[in-house]
This record gives sequence, structure tokens and C-alpha cells, in this order.
Amino acid sequence: MSDPGPAERYARARAAVQNDRDYPITAEFAASQKFDLDPFQIAGCHGLEAGRSVLVAAPTGAGKTIVGEFAIHLAMREPGLKAFYTTPMKALSNQKFRELVETYGADDVGLLTGDTNINGNARIVVMTTEVLRNMLYADSPALRGLRYVVMDEVHYLADRFRGAVWEEVIIHLPSAVKLISLSATVSNAEEFGDWLDTVRGDTEVIVSETRPVPLEQHVLVRGDLLPLFDDRAGIATAQVNQELMRMRSVKGANFDNNRRVQSMRSSGQKSGYEAQRHRPLKGGKRPMRSANAQRIERMDRPDVVQLLARSTLLPAIFFIFSRVGCDAAVEQVRRSGVKLTTPEERAEIRALVDERTRTLLDEDLAVLGFYEWKDNLERGIAAHHAGLLPAFKEVVEELFRRKLVKVVFATETLALGINMPARTVVLEKLEKFNGEARVAITSGEYTQITGRAGRRGIDVEGHAVVQWTEGLDPQAVAALASRRTYPLNSSFRPTYNMAVNLIDQFGRPQARKILESSFAQFQADRAVVGLARQVREQEESLAGYEKAMTCDRGDFTDYSTIRRDLSDLEKLNRKDAGASRGTREKRQKEIGGLRRRMQRHACHQCPDRENHARWAERYWRLRRTVDKIRQQIDTRTGTVARIFDRVVDVLTELDYVAVDDEGATSLTEAGRTMRRIYGERDLLVAESLRQGLWNGLDAPSLAALACALVYEPRRDEAAPGERGLPRGAFRQALSDTQDLWQKLDDLEKDHRLPGSEPVAAGLSQAMYSWARGAALDRVLVEADMAAGDFVRWSKQTIDLLDQLSLVAESALARTARAALDSVRRGIVSYSSV
Repeated sequence: MSDPGPAERYARARAAVQNDRDYPITAEFAASQKFDLDPFQIAGCHGLEAGRSVLVAAPTGAGKTIVGEFAIHLAMREPGLKAFYTTPMKALSNQKFRELVETYGADDVGLLTGDTNINGNARIVVMTTEVLRNMLYADSPALRGLRYVVMDEVHYLADRFRGAVWEEVIIHLPSAVKLISLSATVSNAEEFGDWLDTVRGDTEVIVSETRPVPLEQHVLVRGDLLPLFDDRAGIATAQVNQELMRMRSVKGANFDNNRRVQSMRSSGQKSGYEAQRHRPLKGGKRPMRSANAQRIERMDRPDVVQLLARSTLLPAIFFIFSRVGCDAAVEQVRRSGVKLTTPEERAEIRALVDERTRTLLDEDLAVLGFYEWKDNLERGIAAHHAGLLPAFKEVVEELFRRKLVKVVFATETLALGINMPARTVVLEKLEKFNGEARVAITSGEYTQITGRAGRRGIDVEGHAVVQWTEGLDPQAVAALASRRTYPLNSSFRPTYNMAVNLIDQFGRPQARKILESSFAQFQADRAVVGLARQVREQEESLAGYEKAMTCDRGDFTDYSTIRRDLSDLEKLNRKDAGASRGTREKRQKEIGGLRRRMQRHACHQCPDRENHARWAERYWRLRRTVDKIRQQIDTRTGTVARIFDRVVDVLTELDYVAVDDEGATSLTEAGRTMRRIYGERDLLVAESLRQGLWNGLDAPSLAALACALVYEPRRDEAAPGERGLPRGAFRQALSDTQDLWQKLDDLEKDHRLPGSEPVAAGLSQAMYSWARGAALDRVLVEADMAAGDFVRWSKQTIDLLDQLSLVAESALARTARAALDSVRRGIVSYSSV
């Protein structure tokens, strides 16, 4: 199919975009796209053009980002306006940055990811969500002119470690900023949209459950791709393939069959799928034929790859929930001799690899397994997981998008939004290890993973393939495939850094009100959020009334209080005419006293007294209403505000927050330092700095200690012991820091807070060696981890050292900067953006 020219695309856009006269910018934008916009994309653009914020929830690969790109288009139409595009991961930020540079040019696009700062004052800036949160707390000048913020993958709000950051950003963004929230399909999108409407104002919720490329569901059995459903027309109501159900009842056939297959292979015969002839599938692909229940066998990976190649179902992503499994799969396919590329493609792969890796040191290439990796790429196969060097992952992603790499073996991290759509997705198992036990994947995870299948504009349909395993339940697979949604639940909880920033900007009472607006509180009691917003709006009116009744002769609020008390007492005296003589005399005495106080008050002689009094009456009427609402909030407020109070109590006990005689809170000097310390260890870092525990460290030792604060060991990893740690001042500093952690942990538990994990020094020796200039091969042996993991922990160490360089006293700040520079070298410094 030939690509339509600009004139034809514009004609299609005008036909597709309803109310073209009302939304001319949408029509113009739609005409510039390669594909006709879908109804949900048009609705999102209409909402933005009408001046509303939008929440767009749609399946993976449906094209949600088009709505975010339209927001950027709107910002760039008006001089001086800015748009921020936030993502949950640096890899996503890097990818979006490159895409936007291609569209708008390098001068207008910036990138901020903590360890990367490119053109941060540009009109379009891509960043991680944490960077935007920090900018909001610091009231960064870069926020001036900001009109649109795109929050891609906003369902990360449910992440128990980082989700609170999304809520902080949503709550604190200036009211003039329009928010574009892009989410995977969640079952409570309307609830989330209601919260956004409550805290951000007019927000349009747009939900689409239609995939732009239909998804065919298969089970791979003995070389046959059997349909999961008998009726492919409608998965929601389709019946599970009865042939699969009959196969489930087969017992004992696998063992006998496997022995026979091995015997046939050793004698040169072909087994099952190897001997069969493949008829074309619908659309030119191989069909799904009847399965013989007596010959169930699990195919080897090279055979599955070749089957998909013959069936024109490549490129494919095999999801294997293990890094070791991914690497082993690549090696297995390599050893089988499978080669999926042409000579021309191999030459193109070599050229791109050489260009992207030219800055890597020659002595590091062998350590990184570069030559084997490159050879695998030339064969058209690759692994993709967190243990891979980031530079290598980026090359794999680009080669896959260019259709040069045909098969990728990946962990589930690839399913989290990186633009790597495939024709086919293969799941070898439907369970994974969660750190403690093997558990079944959820319907949400299944939806995210299979959402990679089907390339818009290339494929007529995508394919999800589940490989048959012993004990597979087709009904369970069908349930995963049918439930395309999962709930979005808040993981918001107040932190020490959050508390000091809120108190510094708003004071403790207002901070509590802000927390009442969190999605966590909204879900716990939806009414509280509405009431809290009502109070905020009415308090603005109260401030206006108070200003209108201001008197230059005295405190009219005090004067109006006397008049109000006098009026209430006179009404009570008239109403309660049957009261005893003593009670009436006592009231008359109080009334007389109030009249004398009123007449002596400075405001009583003001010529504008009655005009002020009318505003005062409005003030007190509204004040009574607000007080009643506050009583309702106090009875309904849930755990969020209570946890905040406990956090503030800890901060007060440690002298980060001061409370004056009237109960007002403010930050001490230590509290002001904590405002710029972010992360899980905010309190421990701040207290260590205040006590000077790290003052005597040199740069490598400080890098090793910072690593201990960010590193999260594997559950089965043993503590290194003193013999495995750097010598000298480091050991004393680490011991002091661990003792301090124990004291803080006890204090937190005394205040009914959960505490934190112990300081883990398992990577400290390797980080110390790296900071002292040791070679990569030695460091990776000491670390006992993959290069990609070491780079990831190194960059988190750099983030903490960067914070220390900004908040510590001068000598330690200089050491932190030197430590940062010593860690940011070699493979850690490499970036392809």
C-alpha cells in the first residue's frame, strides 16, 4: 500500500476530525501525521484544544503519545510557552528526547534525567518524573512559561517505591498548567479521572479498549500454533478451544513421547513438527492444525525461532522472566547455527554497532562480551534486560525497530513502554520469581507484555503465543487474555523530604490539607477530597472578605467578634424567656459588658463601620460553614494525614522542625538542608551530615559509603563482613552510619512508622575500587554482577553524591564532587543521547 501524500492525508484528516471548524488546530495536526488519527486520539486533541486537561487510558501500542505530542504542538504555536514530557524511566526519556529532536530540532528540545542535563532551559524538556518533582519544590525558574505537562505511563503512580512522586507532581503543578496523563488501560480510569478533575480542575477522561492492530492468541503445541479461542471474533465472549481442553487431560504421554523423540533424533529421523508439512495460515501464514494428544512435546528455542521465521511471524520478542534465561536463550540459538539476516543487513548492523560503541575503551570490550554480542546481533538475535550495558540495550532497541534484529529474548522490563513493537510475542511460561517464590503473572502484566505484538501500519494483526508446558490450564490463559484491565491503586505515603518541603512552602496546617487531596485519600474516602477542595476555595473567599472589612482604625475582626457574640447572646436571651431570674441577670450583665467593649473599641467610631460590618457578617457566615466542613474532614481523614503527623513528630524530636509557643511550625537549619535530600534514605543522610559522620572520608571512601546507602542487595546475598570492605576511615564511618540507622529505625517504630531496610555494603568494595581507577574486569569480579547492574547502581550513587555536593559543608561538598567525578568514568559515563 503506497503512503498517501500530504494532500490526501489532509483530506482524510478533515473527514475524520469532527467539528473541524471548532477544532482547526487538531485538523492541522492530524493532517501532518503518518496515520489517520483514531477516535480516542481525536477526542484527546479536542479536549486539549478546548483548554482542558485530559486523561487518556488505552492499550499498549494504541498511540496514546500522539495526544502528548499534540500538547507540545500547541505549546510551540505560541512564543514563550513551554511543555514538559515526563517518563518513569531514563531509557524512555532518552528515547522520547531523540524523537522530539528529530521533529523540533536540537535547539528547542532538552533532556533532564538526574545524571544527564542537556539544554534544560529549552521550550520542550523531557525528564524523569522525579526531576519535575524536585523542580516544583525548588520553585525552579525553568517552570516559568510552562503550559503543558505530559505524564507518560502515569499508571506508575501505583508503584510502591516511586508512585508517590507522581501524586506530588499532580498536586503541586501550578493551576494554569494543563496535564496530559497517559495510562495503560486500567479498570478504574473514571475514578482516577474524577480525582484529577478534583485536584486539577476540568479534566476529560478518554478510555479506549480497542487495539489498533487486532491480537490473535495462540498456544504453541508440538509445532502447531493452536488458537486459544474457538471464536476469534470476540475474545470477551469466545469459548476456549476445546482441543486444548482435551489435551490438558492427557497424563503420562509426555515422558514416553520425549524418550521416543530423542531416539528418533539420534538415528537421524525427524520428530513430530520436523516431519510435518506446513500449510499457509490466513493471510499467507502457516495454519493451526489439529494436535495429536499422544505426541505432546516442548519445542527447543531454535526450533521455535525457525517455526516463526517460516510462518512469517518475525520479528518476535520472547519474554523470559530471568536475565540468565535470556542470555542462555541467545547462546542456545547461536549454537544451533540459526542466522536470520541477509549479508546486506549484517553490514548495516556492523556499521551501526561500530558507530554507537566507538567511545568504549578497547580493553573493556572483551570484558563486556562485545564480540559475542556483536556476532549475535549480526545473526539477528539479542537479549534485552537490566543487566545489559545501557549502551548495548539502546543498540538492540534501534536495530529491532529497524527490523534488522529479528528475535529478542527479554525480561518484562521491556514491556514497560519502550517503543519496540513486534509482530509476535512469545511467553515461555506464565509465572515468574518475585524474589521470594514463583508466582503467576497478573492479567495486567499479561496485557502489558502481549501489547508489544502488532506494529501499526505494518501488521494486519499481532500474535501472542503461549508455549505449552506441563500443567498448563487453557482456561487460566483465556482468563488472562480476556481481562484486559487492572486497577490503579495509590501508593502515596508522606516522606521526610516531602514533609519539610510542604511545611516550608505552606505551613503544617496547609500541608495537611494538601495531603487530604492525595489520590490515596481520595480512594480511602472520596468525599474528603471534594470537601478539602471546597474548604480551599472558601478560604480564598474568606481572605477576600477579611481584606474588604479591614479598618484603618483597628482590628475589625476583633470588633466584629464582639458584635457577633453580643448579637448571639441577645437572641438567646429573647428566645429563652422562661429562664430563671439569676440566669437572665447573668446574661444581662454579660450583654452590658459586651456593649461597653464594643463602644470603647477603636473601630466603633469608624465612618465606614456598617459597610465593614456587612463584609464581616458575610465572613462569619462563611466561617461557620467552613468550620462545619472541617469537622466533617476531621472525622473522615484517613491514614495519609496521620502518617504525616507521625513523620512531623519524628522531625520535631530530631530538631528538623521547630514549634513555637503558639503551635506554629517552621524549619530549622537542618530542616532547610533536608529539603534538597531526596530518596529512601533522606532522614539518614540528613542526620549523618549534621553529625559529621562522613567528614573524614576521601573521595573513593565517600563513593563507597554513598553506594551502601542506595544499594539494595538480592535477598540471598550475604553481608560482606569487614574483610570484604575498604580499610581505613570508611569502616568507622560505615559503623557509625549503621548505628545511626538503628537509632532512627527504633525512633520511627516508636512513632508507629515502618522504618527502613538496613544499610547494605555489599557493593561498597567494588565501588571503592572503581572510584580509585581500577579496571572494569576487576571491578565486575568484585561486584559479582553484570555490567548493566553495576552501571545502574553507579548512577544512583552519582545521584546521591550530587545531592551531597550541593547540601554538605564546603569540605565534604568538594569531596562529594571529586567522588562523583571518579565514579562517572568509562562505561558509567557513556551515553548515546
